[in-house]
Amino acid sequence: MLNVKKGEVLAFKTDTVWGFGALPSDEVAIQKIYDIKKRDLKKPLILMSYSFEPLKKYVKDIPNYAFGLIEKYLPGGLTLILKKTDLCSNHITSFDTVGIRIPDSLDFIELAKGIEGGVLATTSCNISSEPPVKNYFEAVKKFSSVATIIEPFEDVDCKNAPSTVVLCEKEKYKILRQGAIKLD
Repeated sequence: MLNVKKGEVLAFKTDTVWGFGALPSDEVAIQKIYDIKKRDLKKPLILMSYSFEPLKKYVKDIPNYAFGLIEKYLPGGLTLILKKTDLCSNHITSFDTVGIRIPDSLDFIELAKGIEGGVLATTSCNISSEPPVKNYFEAVKKFSSVATIIEPFEDVDCKNAPSTVVLCEKEKYKILRQGAIKLD
């Protein structure tokens, strides 16, 4: 079990890009992520976990077709935007929705399984408008003074393709960003 301290920001490898993350209830660490990235506070973070089960408590009113997308594409490079519950803080997203994702990455799955609650509030590991870091050594060089860098099992570069982002509306989904997974 990884003991994530209050205010601690993690940097870790996923299947698509390296990410920053914090416990969803840690408003201090979430603010640090925004500060590190120089990210606009209006831009939401997403929630990631090792499976859908820990994410369920953060989302509601899930359309039936969304379960099909979860079954078919997760784990993988797909982010689903769903209605959020009150458990999802406005520090993560000020909208009434939140993105959820389950990376297809042994490194991330093991990290998430090892933290309390199994969920991290996340975003890409970079300064806003710059490309995400590609590997462990770049993450250490750029961010070791402000984040705990989680060493991957195997340090190969990520695909560097962002996840496909899908807004799950009542009747059908809307693709907001075409990324790693191609959808129609």
